[in-house]
Amino acid sequence: PCWTGARTEPNMPEDDHRTPVTIVTGFLGAGKTTLINHILKANHGKRVAIIENEFGEVGVDDGLVVETKEEIFEMNNGCICCTVRGDLIRILGKLMNRRERFDAIVIETTGLADPAPVAQTFFVDDELKEQLYLDAILTVADAKHLGSHLDEVKPDGVENESVEQIAFADKILLNKVDLVTPEEKTALVNKIRGINSRAAVIECVDARVDVAQVLGIRAFDLAVACDFDSEFLDVESEHRHDETVTSVGVRVPGAMAIGKLNGWLTSLLRTKGEDIFRSKGILRVAGSDERVVFQGVHMTMEMAGSAGGKVAGWKEGETRESRFIFIGRNLDREELTEGFRACVATE
Repeated sequence: PCWTGARTEPNMPEDDHRTPVTIVTGFLGAGKTTLINHILKANHGKRVAIIENEFGEVGVDDGLVVETKEEIFEMNNGCICCTVRGDLIRILGKLMNRRERFDAIVIETTGLADPAPVAQTFFVDDELKEQLYLDAILTVADAKHLGSHLDEVKPDGVENESVEQIAFADKILLNKVDLVTPEEKTALVNKIRGINSRAAVIECVDARVDVAQVLGIRAFDLAVACDFDSEFLDVESEHRHDETVTSVGVRVPGAMAIGKLNGWLTSLLRTKGEDIFRSKGILRVAGSDERVVFQGVHMTMEMAGSAGGKVAGWKEGETRESRFIFIGRNLDREELTEGFRACVATE
């Protein structure tokens, strides 16, 4: 049942002492971590805590977030909207018990999270409710790939997470607009409007937006969420992910033969890319001190090295290894693991 007496109004008093929390959601590869990096690097004068949730047994996102004085907390191998929700409550509790307060908390969900149960946390836990308020749900949308995910037909009882992410958004960042034609963009915006007509849509490239448009905007309204989903505050409500979507993580101590790896990945994504929603990795490269980052969304792939200044180099004391994660439908764990390991350079 959805009772809106404790509703979060966009016009809450300015002297509200509670800390604002922003949920950043969006499907796999939309650009959530890119947005987090933009927030961390922007000159806004706020002290921001970041809580990251990664889907998969091998964490990669910690190595993709820029070096910063801000504090970053990780929750791996479980989806924030179900299995690790207790971890979220514990981390938030620890943050609130600190003497030094944060000006804002940003939670980055996995690409497979339904934002509703995460948002629910701030209304069903009395202690958190006293100290925190949900400022906004920001959905980062991939202009190139979102349309196909919105159209995907799921089995009965299984949520289409990309639809839920758009539906609950208070603001939608339409990212990667440089990769689509004006006609494709218009068609996608119309599709988004058919799901959520009230959220502002901000077009961007590389998730570059004015931070004042995404933090401290007091945009979440519990009544609107309940209007869309009458069971929004029901902690017992059923929440099912598509069980055909899994992750495969690989970690190897050896350096990679980059040419061989590039060839394997190109072939893999060309033939299986439709079902590989997201691939990303941090690579140790044979014959080089460079730290290389790989990012893939379906068939699109990109590698960037620290020598070019696009990504950070190895930190002092950091274990130099190669780690990779694939997220997709009906993944063959053995094939992916053996394929990746076969690209390790011989000594």
